[in-house]
Amino acid sequence: MSDDVETPFEEMTDVPDRTPTMAADEATAHTAGELEAVFDIPVKVSAVLGRARMEVSQLLKLEEGNIVELDRKVGEAIDIYVNDRLVARGEVVLVEDRLGVTMTEIIKDEHG
Repeated sequence: MSDDVETPFEEMTDVPDRTPTMAADEATAHTAGELEAVFDIPVKVSAVLGRARMEVSQLLKLEEGNIVELDRKVGEAIDIYVNDRLVARGEVVLVEDRLGVTMTEIIKDEHG
């Protein structure tokens, strides 16, 4: 048994309120509206399944049906680049008869 006195939950009045405010939501919507001017700027999006290194002589010997071993395992996340910058990781998905990518993790910019 401890000498500590427990405070009932109802009496805890000095706990800060962490409920998001409407002002924060409105600020986010306002910022998104300001970005509308750049929505139609084209960007290059690349989904990298894996990489392989080989000599040019090996590359020239490749034929249809040859298998090139990549540096990733089956089920491992793929890298998603926008304009040659890593921005996310994801998984390959099949949508009807087409391949797609779903983002599972956004990569935070380490430079700020």
